[in-house]
Amino acid sequence: MNAEEEEGFRQFVAAHMGPLRKLAYLTCGNWHTAEDAVATALAKLYPRWRKLDRPDLYAKTMVYRAAVDEVRRPWRRERSAGDGMPEVALRDPAAATDERIRVQAALRAVPRKQRAALILRYYLGMTLEESAAVLGVSVGTAKSQTSRGLSRLREVLATEKIDLQVAENEELSRAVA
Repeated sequence: MNAEEEEGFRQFVAAHMGPLRKLAYLTCGNWHTAEDAVATALAKLYPRWRKLDRPDLYAKTMVYRAAVDEVRRPWRRERSAGDGMPEVALRDPAAATDERIRVQAALRAVPRKQRAALILRYYLGMTLEESAAVLGVSVGTAKSQTSRGLSRLREVLATEKIDLQVAENEELSRAVA
């Protein structure tokens, strides 16, 4: 690779590192695993750099696949004792942060392929054809995965809202009694 192509690759990495990390994190749910997935994808992208017409689409596909592969690796299945401790959900006074956390938690309840379709379509703003290419499925399958994912996300968010209202009512009745 000549100096001009290397500079192009560096600029691409600088411009796309953030969105690629977010895609990997939303796919696997762990920042450390996401970093590994992005590094693996970029290492595979480098030797193919001059042959690609759409390196952005190729990079997103490779990051998605690397994130899934990182989660499947046997040494990733080993968990420390601290991982078994439940996370304490604390409310943030900022409504936007609360909503973001609520949607992220609801996204984790959506099956992996449907979650990936939602992230590609609505978070990264890809077209249906681009998301189908990244997922390695037909456009119809990507469309149905997106539709089913939205339905599941709505169910989870609606159920959470009802559970939250019940908990608030119970807390209020205890305070009054």
